[in-house]
Amino acid sequence: MLNPEILLVIISFAVVAIASKQIGQYFSKYNLPLISGFLFAGILVGPFALNLITDSAIHNLAFVDEMALAFIAFAAGNELYLKELRNRLKSIAWVTVGNVVAIPILGSLTIFLLADAIPFMSPLDTAGRIAISLLAGAILLARSPSSAIAVVNELRAKGPFTQTALGVTMVTDVVVIVVFAISLEIADALLIHMPFSITFVELLLGELLIAVLLGYILSWILRGILSLNTASSVKTVLIVLAGYSVFVISAYVRENSYELIGIEVLLEPLLECMIAGFIINNYSPYRPEFSQILHDAGPAIYVAFFTLTGASLALDILLDVWPIALALFMIRLVGIFVGSFAGGTIAGDLPRHNRLSWMFYVTQAGVGLGLAKEVVVEFPEWGTEFATVLIAAIVLSQLVGPPFIKMAINRIGEAHPRAKTPTFDGRRDALIFGVDDQALAVARQLQAHNWQVTFACKDETYLKQLNNNLDKVCLLPQIDEATLQSLDTDKVDAAVMMLSDEENYQLCELLYEHVGTDTMVVRLNDWRNAEKFHELGALIVEPGTAVVSLLDQFVRSPSTASLLLGGDDDQQMVDVEVADPVLNGVYLRHLRLPLDTLILSVRRDDHIIVSHGHTRLKLGDKITIVGSANSLEQVMLMFSN
Repeated sequence: MLNPEILLVIISFAVVAIASKQIGQYFSKYNLPLISGFLFAGILVGPFALNLITDSAIHNLAFVDEMALAFIAFAAGNELYLKELRNRLKSIAWVTVGNVVAIPILGSLTIFLLADAIPFMSPLDTAGRIAISLLAGAILLARSPSSAIAVVNELRAKGPFTQTALGVTMVTDVVVIVVFAISLEIADALLIHMPFSITFVELLLGELLIAVLLGYILSWILRGILSLNTASSVKTVLIVLAGYSVFVISAYVRENSYELIGIEVLLEPLLECMIAGFIINNYSPYRPEFSQILHDAGPAIYVAFFTLTGASLALDILLDVWPIALALFMIRLVGIFVGSFAGGTIAGDLPRHNRLSWMFYVTQAGVGLGLAKEVVVEFPEWGTEFATVLIAAIVLSQLVGPPFIKMAINRIGEAHPRAKTPTFDGRRDALIFGVDDQALAVARQLQAHNWQVTFACKDETYLKQLNNNLDKVCLLPQIDEATLQSLDTDKVDAAVMMLSDEENYQLCELLYEHVGTDTMVVRLNDWRNAEKFHELGALIVEPGTAVVSLLDQFVRSPSTASLLLGGDDDQQMVDVEVADPVLNGVYLRHLRLPLDTLILSVRRDDHIIVSHGHTRLKLGDKITIVGSANSLEQVMLMFSN
């Protein structure tokens, strides 16, 4: 039965974690990493501030750390997908080797030389100092793939530089666990003064081999869990418990091996979990489901882990050693530059890429913090002080890393962000690509609702016929930026693509990157292409599914379906953007709207707000309004600038 005191600690920590999540989201509004908010929340409630989480509570919550560490290791292994790395394998391999050599050597040397200035290291003998230096050098190698991927997705970056840099980031985050496992074995031997001999080498290799074997066995356990016909939440719990069991077994083996065989056996649990994640990702049919589970459970796991990490920080030690943390951060930058430049040069990459690639590898987060916490678990005598110094350096790297990635991608020229949305000019303009009965019907419907329609036609034979029926018809000889500019796309409020999926995607990309068209509607021919259109923010209409959805809507809500299809001549529905600065901050209940209109919702930053009288407007909000045609015209004028 669970101890009531421990149960109270768990419930209290759950409440703190919920608050920590909100603090992290607040930090993100100011372009700071979420984990910085989680760490700050942990520090705030920890023993050195409000003391809501005491030292004894941190000890009782050690199992949370171990569960999270297992999860982080699973995620690290899952990030390494071999099929995605093959195109740039040579460059990835050499840059990774360069970093693996340069960063641990420079980091370890720096810590060793500064040992007298580090309170917990100064009393140690040379062997102890070397052990701690090796562990620090290994942890400095860690990366943050999640941070890098977030920036790449934000910029829609693509090209050889981005592909190589992402590959190196993911491979290094896996390699660091292997390097750390070896360093941990050597450090453990140094701290217990085990002599360096063939026996030691055999023990080291044997422990690594057993860890690999256990990782393989764990992958089959995960396969069994993923094959269960049960809810995803149940599988998530079982996967986390499987990872936690690895830590329990490792601790048991370490505590009892010396008594049984006269040798302390250290099986690295992070390495086992990483290998299991790698195998599931590359050699099992459960890769998509495993990735989805890690993605869905990740936020909750990271909130708990980083909050507890913040609470565990020894602030008194940090105040004494912050110059050491800064020195480690700086020497890590030097190591990254040397390793990346040397590796890229050997691989034959472009000199410009080699000079800038170091900027991509600065970020650190989950795995680095996980390894630092692993040291706390393995060496509680000085582990907390050690982790405090390393975590301070990691937080610095995480703060400056994402801006560096963004700068590097922009300077290389591989960024493809969305262009700024054109300002509404008071007239609703639509641009339709494609010629068939449906395209013509859409054009006529838009004209009936007072839209100015431009028709882009690929075949000259249709030009004369279409000119007799539509506002403006243009020839689309080819799909490129110059052609789109000739169509005055900077004035277009909505674009409708009704060509092949390949042509539609080309148009969407050009409109996204060079025009910023707010509304892009695509008639999809093959549902398997839907995801790439979604990534561009396009609205997708798949004919077969659309008909079924409309029939369903007519059955469940005939009035709504009729309104959406324009079946009610007296009522229409429109979206309008808040462009008048005078309306910024105004409550909806204070608007003087025509009596026959109703605001249904407010869309802000891709989130739908169910509106009410106390909802405040903000410039750029998209308002969905229903009402008569004449009244809607008045409302649109009111919101325009």
